[in-house]
Amino acid sequence: MSSKTKSNALPRFDVAVVGGGHAGCEAALAAARMGCPTLLLTLNLDKIALMPCNPAVGGIGKGQLTREIDALGGQQGKNADSSFIQMKMLNTGKGPAVQALRAQTDKKLYEDNMRRALISEPLLQILESTATEIIVSRETINGIKLIDGSIIPAKTVILACGTFLRGKIVIGALSFPAGRMGEPPAGGLSSSLIEAGLELGRFQSATPPRVDARSLRTDRMQIDPGDKNPATFSPFSKPNRHPQMPCYLTYTTEKTHEVVRKYLHLSPIKSGSVSGKGPRYCPSIDRKVMNFPDRSRHPVFVEPEGRHTKEMYLQGLTTSLPVWVQEKIVRATPGLEQARLTRPGYAVEYDYIFPNQMKLSLENKKIAGLFLAGQINGTSGYEEAAAQGLIAGINAALFVKGNSPFTLKRSQAYIGVLIDDLVTKEVDEPYRIFTSRAEYRLMLRHDNAHARLGSLGHRLGLVADKDLSLISNDQAHLEKLISNLSETVVPADEYVNRRLAAIGSAPLSEPQPAAQLLKRPEISMADILPLLDHPLTEHSRILRRAEIEIKYSGYINRQLAEIGRTNALEKTPIPTNMIFEHLQGITIEAREKLARFRPSNLGQASRIAGVSPADISVLSLYLRPER
Repeated sequence: MSSKTKSNALPRFDVAVVGGGHAGCEAALAAARMGCPTLLLTLNLDKIALMPCNPAVGGIGKGQLTREIDALGGQQGKNADSSFIQMKMLNTGKGPAVQALRAQTDKKLYEDNMRRALISEPLLQILESTATEIIVSRETINGIKLIDGSIIPAKTVILACGTFLRGKIVIGALSFPAGRMGEPPAGGLSSSLIEAGLELGRFQSATPPRVDARSLRTDRMQIDPGDKNPATFSPFSKPNRHPQMPCYLTYTTEKTHEVVRKYLHLSPIKSGSVSGKGPRYCPSIDRKVMNFPDRSRHPVFVEPEGRHTKEMYLQGLTTSLPVWVQEKIVRATPGLEQARLTRPGYAVEYDYIFPNQMKLSLENKKIAGLFLAGQINGTSGYEEAAAQGLIAGINAALFVKGNSPFTLKRSQAYIGVLIDDLVTKEVDEPYRIFTSRAEYRLMLRHDNAHARLGSLGHRLGLVADKDLSLISNDQAHLEKLISNLSETVVPADEYVNRRLAAIGSAPLSEPQPAAQLLKRPEISMADILPLLDHPLTEHSRILRRAEIEIKYSGYINRQLAEIGRTNALEKTPIPTNMIFEHLQGITIEAREKLARFRPSNLGQASRIAGVSPADISVLSLYLRPER
């Protein structure tokens, strides 16, 4: 980690991003678009924005992240819109807080589109090489050292290394160093980080085998089509006119489970050849059979990887058992009896940084100008990585300019929930976002992401004037529509009551504002429109938002009141030099946790496991100005 090496010096950059995955791409684009000369360092120029697992973007919780990334000026949503082969709104039968968009994408097209976005940025350079050290002087980042001894001077560095830090692939009894299949790991960087004083842990992830579509019996599976009128992640995207490709659903059977049980002794999970903890919410078929012995079946989603490939992804059959066992497991599943494997499933083990060492800006607490994003922070998923990359890139640019960091509260965005969870809570397994993690999920819906965050993205210089104008116009139309529905009275006449009876709703005994009538659970906006004298020509997304805002106004107002109360805690800062060990009246566990996580404000302190409301009350006394 020496700062004295001067060989082969390269030009100085404002921001150097290590890693060309989803976090690195968003970080590099954000920093360059904010006016900072930026370098994106990647191990392989041909694998930028690679989707090594399922080529899909979005889903429950994740779709909200992608919409927020787009609202702040990021690239992932637009990229998914231009490369999807199937688009689907999930959870449409449930409430709006848990509905989300999901795109199955063409993985090669997704990579190509992201690469085009990167090379079109005039302040962004891309270099193929390996980082081996971070260059630190006086607890401040100075740059990175490459495998050939070259030094890249940089005012800030963003590490977005994915699964490459001392990465190891495991398939049955076989293991070898690799960050992904066919790609070498980043070996020396972990040692450099440890030398700099960072604490590292070990996680693992896994992926299922791929199969040849021509060898499948799709007639034995359930077809899973996309939406007839697909939505987009970005309101600025042009509709994708290409025909959608179907996905399929099958289920494992007792026969499948018998094969797994027979060869379970060969699983790296059993043998201990994989020591890092894996994601709880995406378990391998090995672990499913072990943990749920009473389950007779598990779903397997068979999904295409692109328009111009015959490879299909088997979501639900993740495993790192020997390849010959994988073939037996796959072929014991209905519709896959004759399946030909094109690639085996495998596990990858890698180093990550304990994320409590970061600030909410994703800057490291010990080393000024060092930012971290993505799986290196203990997360899983393309969406979680991209969200962190965007925030890290924004804050690296702000750091260079000498401006205050940009952070999001839990009440503002799922991105705020994600980062706050990482920084303030124990991460003992790869972190994945869920709607259940957000206390204010009714406020943080996918449909209002741009209204919530678009102006912030514009202020940062990442959202164009014309795009902000579209967001503002949408909001103006929404407010006008809600006002009209609140003021327009629906008469209690025969025509209205006949229409209400047809949809199973009680008749009106007296005239009622349209907005009040819309609050009935069985009535939708489509039911209200025919009852009104004047036509409504707003875009469908405006009509949908208005319906949600009116129908759930009571819940929304309660959440707004709760946000007001919690914001008081968020506004109470905790001095960075506070010595928690000396505080009296606070439990020993709370003092230890506060000293370890070093929260920046009282609200953040209240969310640390082991810190009770009583501890917070005492701590607030110490933070009073008069003390």
